[in-house]
Amino acid sequence: MTFIDAEPPGTAERLPRSTERRELRRIVFASLVGTALEWYDFFIYGMAAALVFGTLFFPGHDPTVSGLASFATFAVAFLFRPLGGFLFGQLGDRIGRRSTLVLTTLLMGFATGGIGLLPTYETVGALAPILLVLTRVLQGLGAGAEFGGASILLAEHAPPGRRGYYASFVQTGVQIGLLTGTVAFLIVGLDRDALLGWAWRMPFLASFLLVFVSLYVRLRVAESPVFRQMEQRQLVVRRPVRETLRHYRGNFLIGVGAHICDTAVVYIYSTFMITYVTQHLHLDRTVALTGTILFSLVVIALQPVYGRLADRVGRRPLNIFSAAFTGLFAFPLFMLIDTGEPVVIWSALIVATALGFAPTIAVQPAFYAELFGPGVRYTGFAASREIGAAVSGFSPLIAAALLPAAGGGPWLVAGWVMLTASVSLVAFVLSRETRDVDIRFGGGAHPGFQLGTDGARRGAVPAR
Repeated sequence: MTFIDAEPPGTAERLPRSTERRELRRIVFASLVGTALEWYDFFIYGMAAALVFGTLFFPGHDPTVSGLASFATFAVAFLFRPLGGFLFGQLGDRIGRRSTLVLTTLLMGFATGGIGLLPTYETVGALAPILLVLTRVLQGLGAGAEFGGASILLAEHAPPGRRGYYASFVQTGVQIGLLTGTVAFLIVGLDRDALLGWAWRMPFLASFLLVFVSLYVRLRVAESPVFRQMEQRQLVVRRPVRETLRHYRGNFLIGVGAHICDTAVVYIYSTFMITYVTQHLHLDRTVALTGTILFSLVVIALQPVYGRLADRVGRRPLNIFSAAFTGLFAFPLFMLIDTGEPVVIWSALIVATALGFAPTIAVQPAFYAELFGPGVRYTGFAASREIGAAVSGFSPLIAAALLPAAGGGPWLVAGWVMLTASVSLVAFVLSRETRDVDIRFGGGAHPGFQLGTDGARRGAVPAR
């Protein structure tokens, strides 16, 4: 089949190479704030699962069984994140990036706020965990397209040569969400009795207010110039899921594998570690929550640094280094945590974060946006990434189940981290460098295509 150039030189209106600086700052701010608020919603569930949901929704005599049940509801969302990626991803390719983000904001915000209104097991019995699971499902659907949409909107606005730097602020927003969620539970958890009585609801109820803040900042930014061009030329893909799986199978599989390690790691470090430090090392929960806060601060500080570095040396070297370091440091990390010394625990998490976790997630927004052509970018990005999340999103549950099998020691958990790092390392080794890919509509260097309303393919050659 022959692929023809849809934009012969001199006959097509070209997109500007950069968005006006003021508009770009607005888009960075909107992406950062919107993503922070939505992932605050997602992360506070993990905090509550580790601290209170086992007691309130799955009461029992064995805290290990209650904890496993609580983490199981946490993992439910990961089963539905790929569905959200496919569902909202194709909407993002058909109706626009910004419009789809508005929908995911509403879904996430009201689902999270609803958790704060749920009755507990003591009040309604078995209906309580059922309602909890249903709200978690809605969270998973919304989260499945949130990160991809925010990343694409920013990447498609960013000037050439600085896409890695600007897109990295999306991950900064994710970590701000983790930080604020952790701080919220640190504050409401000062009184254990109050936490189990009513205080645990406050971080969730706050989401009703935060959803309007997120909507305000997102409605003030312009739609992606890439999508506007496709709309103007009536080249919006009608079946983005089918076209993604038909023409981007290799890149899609790379996208799946690339997200397995960092998903496992973030929830091991931020969720499972709370349970491990409090129940197995018998340290105060403030030690674990402080570690999570330090983890978040390090990531926030390093995102623009690694984003700028990715624009200079490329995405592939940073991705390979990140996965390799995470795997190699897995056992030393848990050896240091098992000392039970708070300063040693915090220092170990900082090293693991700064050299293992932070590089790859800073690169991730631009890397995924560059894997797929503009007509199917949202679908390919969101669906492949969220399938990877589903594969390893059960990490807190898996880690909690592995502890008894190892006699209460963390060594099987460390082995699980090494396994996920190995999978992502293979994906990164098989990937191509995408730093210089032109992701604009009609960008001849990009291995992408668009479909016209007549079904004819236009653009450059498809990806491998």
